[in-house]
Amino acid sequence: MQDVITIGESMVVFTPVSSPMMRFAETFAKNVGGAETNVAIGLARLGHNVGWISKLGTDEFGTYILNTVRGEGIDVSQVKRDPDFPTGLYFKEIRNPEDIRVSYYRKGSAASTIQTNDINEDYLKNAKYLHVTGITPALSDFAYQTVIKMMELARKHKVKVVFDPNLRRKLWSEEKARTILTEMVALSDIVLPGIEEADFLFQETDMAPAADQFLARGCETVIIKLGEKGAYLQTKNESGYIEGFPVKQVVDPVGAGDGFVAGFLSGMLNDLSLTDAVRRANAIGAMQTQVKGDYEGLPDNEELHQFMFQQNNVDVKR
Repeated sequence: MQDVITIGESMVVFTPVSSPMMRFAETFAKNVGGAETNVAIGLARLGHNVGWISKLGTDEFGTYILNTVRGEGIDVSQVKRDPDFPTGLYFKEIRNPEDIRVSYYRKGSAASTIQTNDINEDYLKNAKYLHVTGITPALSDFAYQTVIKMMELARKHKVKVVFDPNLRRKLWSEEKARTILTEMVALSDIVLPGIEEADFLFQETDMAPAADQFLARGCETVIIKLGEKGAYLQTKNESGYIEGFPVKQVVDPVGAGDGFVAGFLSGMLNDLSLTDAVRRANAIGAMQTQVKGDYEGLPDNEELHQFMFQQNNVDVKR
């Protein structure tokens, strides 16, 4: 029985080392990147049981991703390997923390071929939460159908559906994205958009009216991520801002939103109030921005506690 099951593509990410610009780079750092596995890793480090559903190529990159994710304590029994399609890649240029550019090489990847018959209903039905993003349905029609089927099965078995729109404009047209993401809101219990995604979907940047738009489409809880400012929470019965955690300097903002989702889900699994779960989410999102990489800054419980309550003020551990 898993606390959380997530479904989506992970890729090998290459980041220039010798120069921040790809055209001048001669050396690259290699790592794993993917919103769903970022969330899964964040949860696993906090002691929760997490399962990941996906497809990878039988290439070396697929083996690297599988070993990395398994090594973080995540159940990969539902990850399939396909010899006919490659594992996806992307390149990330960090020119500065405000100018990060991503180039995808994922068209025709193994993950884009995932289909409804790749889903094991028995595996899903005993989970507490299903986590999905708006990235997976953008990969292909097959992937879209699979994610919708997963959400429908979760609702059938009373598994809470947590949806992060995670808009990727490079992957599909705005019209298609708006239609499908809105459809997914209606199949979700909890939605965690960024303010830019609320604006994209409903042309609304004021918090309460934006949240009303999400709630009107059927979800129970909406939490709008506001970056360093924190988050805005709204349900039928409560609403309000939860302040963020200021950091001295942002090193790499990629993965902060996924850290936020992991923190929130961890709080819910630990039976925190919604407000306290969002506060934990804000903390982990802030922590992730302090380290290069998509998931490297995600903390364990001790690190999280020290950050939230500032118990350790020693500059150097010796």
